[in-house]
Amino acid sequence: MNVYESKDIRNVVLLGHGGCGKTTVAEAMCYVTGAISKMGKVESGNTVSDYDKEEIKRGFSISTSLIPIEYKDEDQQIKINLLDTPGYFDFVGEVEEAVSVADAAIIVVNCKAGIEVGTEKAWEICEQYKLPRIIFVTNMDDDKASYRELILKLETRFGRKVAPFHLPIRENEKLVGYVNVVKMKGRRFTDGFDYEECAIPDYSEANLKIAREALMEAVAETSEEYMERYLSGDEFSDQEVSLALRANVSDSSIVPVLLGSGTQVLGFKALLMAIEKYFPSPDYNECVGVDVRSGERFVAKYNSDANLSAKVFKTIVDPFIGKYSLIKVCTGVLKSDTNIYNVAKETEEKTGKIYVLRGKESIEVQKLNAGDIGAIAKLSVTQTGDTIALKNAPILYHAPKISKPYTYMRYKAVNKGEEDKLSSGLSKLMEEDLTLVSVMDTENRQSLLYGIGDQQLDVVCSKLASRYKVEIELSRPKIAFRETIRKKVEAAGRYKKQSGGHGQFGDVKMSFEPSGDMNKPYEFSEQVFGGAVPKNYFPAVEKGIAECCLKGPLAAYPVVGIKAVLLDGSYHPVDSSELAFKMAATIAFKDGFMKATPVLLEPIAALSVVVPDKFTGDVMGDINKRRGRVLGMESVYNGKQVIKADVPMSELIGYNTELRSITGGIGTFSYEFARYEQAPGDVQKKEVEARASKLEQAE
Repeated sequence: MNVYESKDIRNVVLLGHGGCGKTTVAEAMCYVTGAISKMGKVESGNTVSDYDKEEIKRGFSISTSLIPIEYKDEDQQIKINLLDTPGYFDFVGEVEEAVSVADAAIIVVNCKAGIEVGTEKAWEICEQYKLPRIIFVTNMDDDKASYRELILKLETRFGRKVAPFHLPIRENEKLVGYVNVVKMKGRRFTDGFDYEECAIPDYSEANLKIAREALMEAVAETSEEYMERYLSGDEFSDQEVSLALRANVSDSSIVPVLLGSGTQVLGFKALLMAIEKYFPSPDYNECVGVDVRSGERFVAKYNSDANLSAKVFKTIVDPFIGKYSLIKVCTGVLKSDTNIYNVAKETEEKTGKIYVLRGKESIEVQKLNAGDIGAIAKLSVTQTGDTIALKNAPILYHAPKISKPYTYMRYKAVNKGEEDKLSSGLSKLMEEDLTLVSVMDTENRQSLLYGIGDQQLDVVCSKLASRYKVEIELSRPKIAFRETIRKKVEAAGRYKKQSGGHGQFGDVKMSFEPSGDMNKPYEFSEQVFGGAVPKNYFPAVEKGIAECCLKGPLAAYPVVGIKAVLLDGSYHPVDSSELAFKMAATIAFKDGFMKATPVLLEPIAALSVVVPDKFTGDVMGDINKRRGRVLGMESVYNGKQVIKADVPMSELIGYNTELRSITGGIGTFSYEFARYEQAPGDVQKKEVEARASKLEQAE
């Protein structure tokens, strides 16, 4: 593959709902540009981008694939770095990584399915990252697909910036061409992905006039001179229209709508031309970071003449194709076999060979210019989010913003003795996917696996089994309850043991009451008069209380909020010892605790749910069913509401699936631990019964 200058590169991310046809669009673009000689199919498992075993098995994208293609038109040859992303929400981390290095986006919409949740999310991502975009309407070969109806829905949902550049031409209920609104000419598809000029059908005239007028208004708004000419009735030249539209598309004030068919490979020459003509090259944008030497903000154009700096936006760790660090060169030129400096980790590494990846195929290149995307093999230290640069010119770029995972399950190896293999495999998967997190919950003696959703965790199980030959079992996680008391009591504890020679004797009288501080296990003090218990045994009494608080008498959960006071006691000058007083305190604690109205406390989460207005009632109803308390709502962008609520942590297990079911996948949530509250009687009873065996072990 040739080496391209910044001005001849287009970094384009494919976005859209799961199953809308993104992978087929990428496949068609590869086919039209000659990157592949035969079109693959998703259902056949032979597409360029869906090469992973799990993707082939499941029939949808799981990871972002990089697909560089070369396109030549009459004026120039360009390189298009396509980033084919998953459409299913569990794999949003892959989308966020890809978007962080894209300069423009194609939102793929299935004409028959219309605007789906993934379409709206794709639009929101483009708005968030200020990405220029084209909407490509696929599945136009379906005679039941209404393009006109879809355009009306797009304009209603996303505003007047949505502008159809194409109108379909149908004959005998088949797509045979399109009307180019910009050129005001008809195009009929021919063999070999090309088209020929044809007459504009009469039935297109009315819609064409409306679409053309909207475009001319957009052109006129680019300058005062153009606006004066437009108002006076002057016509713009084709070049003036083209330049004005490129400016409008680049700043996202116009979003062109193009049409075609992925399976029939129709409309892709026009799409490629639009990418070349309307999408900005990397040097249109700036790369922003921090100059490590001065600590000041660093801003530069994508310039190949400057010192090298690049950001690592994704890592691939595969047992068969090896480890690749995917990078976007920001400034300078990245060459093979050169020393690079990992700015974040302050470590030097050597690049070895430089590649561009096309699916699972690695194509070696000698260098990558600023703005280009490629891969470095076998970097030992560098990870996703790191910056590589020259040691004498260290620049640090921000890592991709990755969604925080809130869905979690308990996991363990099915076969004993495979824990090391599991740990190794899981660490490699987490290196690839930053939304996957493993946490060791020492309190409940369980390993927790966090992800965006249940489907993602299911894929992880399959990957561990197929790639790393280790099976894991997912189960419902244990919740960290606490124990405390509700009233003040007094209790005595006497420990006496005689076994020849010196015996053991300790005797205490204590009071126990709520301390009011649930952040501390206990508070200890003494009110002993007259030396009934010598001072040197006070620490032993406190140690007994401390050990008892680790596993409470009610259900073997940690104890919090206890105030323990040593009131009185007795001792033996020979037989008393620290051990005896510790045991006496333990006896007093267990007796007093069970008499002081013991209760279980459950963890409460502060939940935040973002949903469109129309779903607020259903979501609040579901929160109430989960024993939650809705605290309020506030309006945010795009007609959405943020619902704030307090919900028991145990009731949030499986919430991701339920929220998606209620909202059609558009609702999102986050939460954090807030505090402990007394658990209802039925919950407490169930938990105490379930923990009976733990109490026996504690005894």
